[in-house]
Amino acid sequence: MPETTAAFTIDLKPADPLLEATARFDFTKNWTGGMVGTSTGLMLSAGDPSTGKAGYVALEVFSGRIDGLNGTVVLQQFGTMSDETTLYYEFVPGSGTGQLAGLLGKLKLDGHDVTVSY
Repeated sequence: MPETTAAFTIDLKPADPLLEATARFDFTKNWTGGMVGTSTGLMLSAGDPSTGKAGYVALEVFSGRIDGLNGTVVLQQFGTMSDETTLYYEFVPGSGTGQLAGLLGKLKLDGHDVTVSY
């Protein structure tokens, strides 16, 4: 499975919640490194992050290049914070276009640094 590294900066903006007892954020990421481009997304969260107990889901549409392959692809995230923190971050099957059509794989976050396996 090929692997590359990337980094991103994020502009995260609070938005009106969609459900009671949740928060919503719209965001834009600018990607550099092995992923070059921009993604826009939506994050929903619940819980109390200030106490370290919360969860979130997010979808984002990436447009650009991954190791020289051009197209778009949707990424999904699912994370929880509690006694143990978990994060799943992956490409959505069937969402790729152009040279990213059929792309499958996972992303591993370390802050804003990302390891991409596809």
